[in-house]
Amino acid sequence: MSAALESLLHRAEGLLARLEAVLPHAPVPPDWGVSTAFRARRRQGMLCLEPVRAVSRIALSDLQEVAPQKEKLLRNTAQFVAGRPANNVLLTGAKGTGKSSLIKAVLNEFSAQGLRLIEIDKADLVDLPDVVEQIADRPERFVVFCDDLSFDEGEASYKALKSVLDGSVAAASDNVLIYATSNRRHLLPEKMADNLGGSRGEHGEIHPGEAVEEKISLSERFGLWISFYPFSQAEYLTIVAQWLRHFGLDDVAIAAARQPSLVWALERGSRSGRVAYQFARDLAGRGAVGEALPGLAIGDNAPEGLDHV
Repeated sequence: MSAALESLLHRAEGLLARLEAVLPHAPVPPDWGVSTAFRARRRQGMLCLEPVRAVSRIALSDLQEVAPQKEKLLRNTAQFVAGRPANNVLLTGAKGTGKSSLIKAVLNEFSAQGLRLIEIDKADLVDLPDVVEQIADRPERFVVFCDDLSFDEGEASYKALKSVLDGSVAAASDNVLIYATSNRRHLLPEKMADNLGGSRGEHGEIHPGEAVEEKISLSERFGLWISFYPFSQAEYLTIVAQWLRHFGLDDVAIAAARQPSLVWALERGSRSGRVAYQFARDLAGRGAVGEALPGLAIGDNAPEGLDHV
């Protein structure tokens, strides 16, 4: 072999080695025994499933004032884990009311029975069919979880999710369900113009009714809707008490924290479960309930009218 040919072959081998490093590889399955929850993450252009090392330990008993919602999701998930027919679920409604927490709690409730969770970002939903195919032959039951889901018009991931839910020529795998949370019931922005029989101008819809149908078609492919509503003051205080008890405070301390918790909610403009949890963490982290919140003594010196916050 001539020196020139040998040099050419050596250079070609080097080029092939560099190409192999950048070309996409088949996704490597995760170690399914490491965790009960996994995240879909893009690595070198491929969507890979990575185990979550520290899974949220929230329990169903930690979630208060959402009993009807809890019952519906528990029933649907129990059917799914048992191998019976079950629905994809869309949890919608007020912010901070426990939509995502309920899904995490249900995972912890059924993980010993083979339930696993895969969290995927909205931007990666275009690869959802590949994720479903990767887990189709697994013995576990998988919930694909997409949090805070909403779309702008024309997003590619919108079409991909529609296809996986109901619409692809391929039958859906019976070991996968999709649980999604959103503050929007129909997942897409809805405009006043959608209610008009027609609109003038070059960009007006000829068939506005069909545009409305398109906007609600995705949410309708979820077989079960679970709605969450803003909490009343009494419900908010019950949740505050639950979280303070969770952090080890006694009944006397919980009673003393009533007015400060209302001030906390007033400052944030919301009486949500998330706000209640944040208040409890702040108060418990101080190490002493007797320490006042900024501008407020715990006890009888709270501003008037807080009972109506």
